[in-house]
Amino acid sequence: MRLVEDFHTHTYFSHGKGSIEDNVMVAREKGLERIAISDHGPGHLGFGIKRKDLPVMRAEIEKLNKKYNDIEILLAVEANVLGTDGTIDVTEADRSYYDIVQCGYHFGSQPQKLFRDSQIHLFNFLSKRFNFTKNRAKKLNTIAVVNAIKNNKIDVLTHPGAKGPIDIFAVAKAAEEYGTYLEINNSHGHLTTEEIKICMQTDVKYIVGSDAHIPEDVGKFEDSYRRIKEAGLTLDRIVNLRED
Repeated sequence: MRLVEDFHTHTYFSHGKGSIEDNVMVAREKGLERIAISDHGPGHLGFGIKRKDLPVMRAEIEKLNKKYNDIEILLAVEANVLGTDGTIDVTEADRSYYDIVQCGYHFGSQPQKLFRDSQIHLFNFLSKRFNFTKNRAKKLNTIAVVNAIKNNKIDVLTHPGAKGPIDIFAVAKAAEEYGTYLEINNSHGHLTTEEIKICMQTDVKYIVGSDAHIPEDVGKFEDSYRRIKEAGLTLDRIVNLRED
């Protein structure tokens, strides 16, 4: 079994430790056919990219695509869900730079509306400590993520459920309807085996992502594959895994 495409890799433009070319070199060494650079969107207060860097990143990727003819290099983003209305930190102007828009919920994202959307962060924080807050967190997370899928063109929903509880069946149904892939993230443990089994009740498609924050982790998929096997998910529903 091999991973042929890794669309979830970070660089020093956001939260990663290497350059775009560092990630590309590791991807080439591991025999990947395509790689995407998917740094955190600008709505992440701690690690978001700066919009002024988008043309710089685009130009570097165009240069590297000319330099290396054995791999295709794409520019993506791991956007942030900013509120229960589904707003994400990708503008129409931003989209002109991106080949792929991925999106997920992150603790460091700036709330769209301070009072309303700060509740998401608050209840996700509390849910890790107090069981009685989990239902409220789950409801808020599910509303926000489902609205994000419905109201934006999102190619991949990253690590669903990793940063807070969600109704994974409701999210999978929305992703199925709107053509969004669900990520089986190698770094965060989500989708979990049980979550994959629930999602298999729908016809949603899946993608494996390394979520590499250092170049050496580009192309890693072993833990994701373990969960895939445990769940009994067939390869025809996963877009970037191939039989050897």
